Amino acid sequence: MTDAAEPAGERRARKRVTHYGTGRSALLDAAVHVVARGGLRKLTYRAVAEEAGVTHGLVVHHFGSRDALIEEAVTHAIRSSLRSSALGIGAGDPADFATGLPDMVDSGPGLQAFQYELLLEARRRPELLPHLRSLYEEYFRSTHRELSRMLPGPVSRGMSRLVFAALEGLVLHQLVFGEREVTEEALTELRSLLAELAESAEGPTGG
Repeated sequence: MTDAAEPAGERRARKRVTHYGTGRSALLDAAVHVVARGGLRKLTYRAVAEEAGVTHGLVVHHFGSRDALIEEAVTHAIRSSLRSSALGIGAGDPADFATGLPDMVDSGPGLQAFQYELLLEARRRPELLPHLRSLYEEYFRSTHRELSRMLPGPVSRGMSRLVFAALEGLVLHQLVFGEREVTEEALTELRSLLAELAESAEGPTGG
């Protein structure tokens, strides 16, 4: 009887608490998921508290202002994105390029959605651009570094941006449409193109 009389919001909060926690990092994870579902304008103390299954006052205690909550959520998401990026140092073999990308999307869709929401919001809030630029500059450097390990000679900025744009498009499409198999097919084609480019750049061998 007591459980049945409990407000639905409290039951939802109690159910969610096992997924997050009460620490600062856990609340930021909850904030990322709030934004991923409803955009940055839905990021409020109450929304984070409900998502994490904690009190409104606890979120206020940790962050003090909504601007601070937004700032820390963005920083937290950027660090998480860089840790989970599929552009880590590989063996310099095109066959191994971005092998973890489909898993990255499947395992962290909220984090990927947060980034795209942030990109759109930055058009309305230019103060978010420095955060996004720092994230994407690291992505660009990682892509350039990986291509430099695969391709002989210097890799142009245009080439590394082109390859990164292909990867980002695949992430977005898998996030929205699913179809992991399409992502994997496209990556296979991209790796084949990179392998052909590497071979042609090295020139013919033999006597």
